[in-house]
Amino acid sequence: MGNVTSSVAARFAFFPPEPATYEVFREGGAEGRLCLSGLSPERNVAVHLVETKAGNRVVATFWRHPLARFTLLYSHGNAADLGQMLDLFFELRAHLRVNIMSYDYSGYGASTGKPSEFNTYYDIEAVYDCLKKEYGIKQEDLILYGQSVGSGPTLHLAARLQKLRGVVLHSAILSGIRVLYPVKLTFWFDIFKNIDKIRQVNSPVLVIHGTADDIVDWTHGKRLWELSKEKYDPLWIKGGGHCNLETYPQYIRHLRKFINAMEKLSVAKQTMQSSLPTSTITEVKHNKCLRFGKR
Repeated sequence: MGNVTSSVAARFAFFPPEPATYEVFREGGAEGRLCLSGLSPERNVAVHLVETKAGNRVVATFWRHPLARFTLLYSHGNAADLGQMLDLFFELRAHLRVNIMSYDYSGYGASTGKPSEFNTYYDIEAVYDCLKKEYGIKQEDLILYGQSVGSGPTLHLAARLQKLRGVVLHSAILSGIRVLYPVKLTFWFDIFKNIDKIRQVNSPVLVIHGTADDIVDWTHGKRLWELSKEKYDPLWIKGGGHCNLETYPQYIRHLRKFINAMEKLSVAKQTMQSSLPTSTITEVKHNKCLRFGKR
């Protein structure tokens, strides 16, 4: 029974667009820089092929903002690929003044392999390693953003990184089975057990959910917010569905407010650390979307 239920949940979770909505190519031949179709050079976006622990190669794009204080690591929904997200990333970078690292899961877009729960975990881990090695991004300057199924890999990584600046959960799920059935217990065969992992996150959590979401009921977001250790003011978008929250003006306003709050928090922590006696600092240092349903 468990294997059957788990496979059903997995089918409901992954709908990669077929065919992919973009291509990856090298400009000027085999030694040229990687490019993404639909992205002109003036967009200032770097393209990477990142190898995962499972041996897959996932496509990642780094959207650089010259004045960025933070970097957003964005995990998208289940029925989209990077080619469909380009306009959104362009707008988020401009309005929030952040860098954005976005990626396609294994089996999505031009990424190799097959989509699965654990492959999404390997995917985000590999992309995070790329952020550290290629761009020197520190946890303290990183905000994880998970939309719909993307909340799964987001909370997987957030539970492991204890110094993150923040986490955004957009139309997030409590778990795969809970989208299908109103169960109260977490079964071993469930996927994306966000309801358990949210308790391990030590960073400020912003939850965004539409009250008219008929795919993932807004009570999923409400419960995740309630279980968060560090709660930031949630955004319940009245009448918002599962796929259209970005079209509401309060969406970008609330995100900008969250980013500003994280900047103030960062400055406050730096000021507090610099005011501590050297002996105290030493001691501290050493104590260390888009839809569910049948095809």
